[in-house]
Amino acid sequence: MSLLTLGIESSCDETSAAVVADGREVLSDVIASSLDFHKLYGGVVPEIASRKHVEVIDSVIFQALKDAGVKPEDIGAIGVTRGPGLIGALLVGVQAAKTLAYVWNRPLVPVHHLEGHISANYLESPELEPPFTCLVVSGGHSHIVRVSDYGKFRIIGRTRDDAAGEAFDKIARALGLGYPGGPVIDRTAADGDPHAIRFPETTFPDSLDFSFSGIKTAVLNYLNNTRAKGGEISIPDVCASFQYAVTDVLSEHLMAAAELTGDKNIALAGGVAANSALKAQVRKKAEARGLYVFCPKPLLCTDNGAMIASAAFYAAKNGRYAGSDLNAVANWSLENL
Repeated sequence: MSLLTLGIESSCDETSAAVVADGREVLSDVIASSLDFHKLYGGVVPEIASRKHVEVIDSVIFQALKDAGVKPEDIGAIGVTRGPGLIGALLVGVQAAKTLAYVWNRPLVPVHHLEGHISANYLESPELEPPFTCLVVSGGHSHIVRVSDYGKFRIIGRTRDDAAGEAFDKIARALGLGYPGGPVIDRTAADGDPHAIRFPETTFPDSLDFSFSGIKTAVLNYLNNTRAKGGEISIPDVCASFQYAVTDVLSEHLMAAAELTGDKNIALAGGVAANSALKAQVRKKAEARGLYVFCPKPLLCTDNGAMIASAAFYAAKNGRYAGSDLNAVANWSLENL
């Protein structure tokens, strides 16, 4: 008999709940986003995000049950994003999950947000099993993670400043393209030349860490200097060149990490994993090295409850449970679950 897990995600601006069978089959995945409210401010406003979570979380959860055609007594475990994320937003999801666990008398499973993103690959590709090496890139995170087993992670590289998605947002804002920056830069770059402008790619000796503050500054300097001289700026070329530099360093570090771990399977996860240039570069470089690439569909790359439900299934199998004293943690370490 299948074990059904209910996953609840509220770490940023998406309120989501989903029901997943045996960590692999999505029965429902309901997402309510407050993105339109944040667009007015050019980024996520924590206060607004928290209030919107409070407004919709009950309806999102019960819609997930309805879409899956299940009742509370059918749920075997409740998984919830404990962190990292916006503390106010996280608290809404954690409190909802604790309440349901008490009322329904079901076990409560705390899930790490990045663990959830990685687990989205199990939903897209049920044949994938650990070990593998995963690049997790989003608005708040840029990590290379070795997944040695379910719930066992080692960080091989991480950003030392801006996350890749954050850099996309800032450059899109500078170009007047709006928020969020990743999708609009990806679309605009399709009409540009990725080699029109050479932007720097930062690397470190004996480290697979990232840094995106340098390229962000370089793009801003290029825009300011060109405008000061009365030159013409090709926005598609800027987008394509910026995107190429970011995705080139991400893909190169992922290849180096795979060589380090010896894994033949590599994966992408997080919102930036939906970027067409990143997927193209990773697949091209992986093919040349005989590596197999896994990547969730765009809907599973963004924050969603299904990835949390999947991660909760495996966390529960490993005995990771929490009581009514569970609290949200804005900066929870992936290596100390």
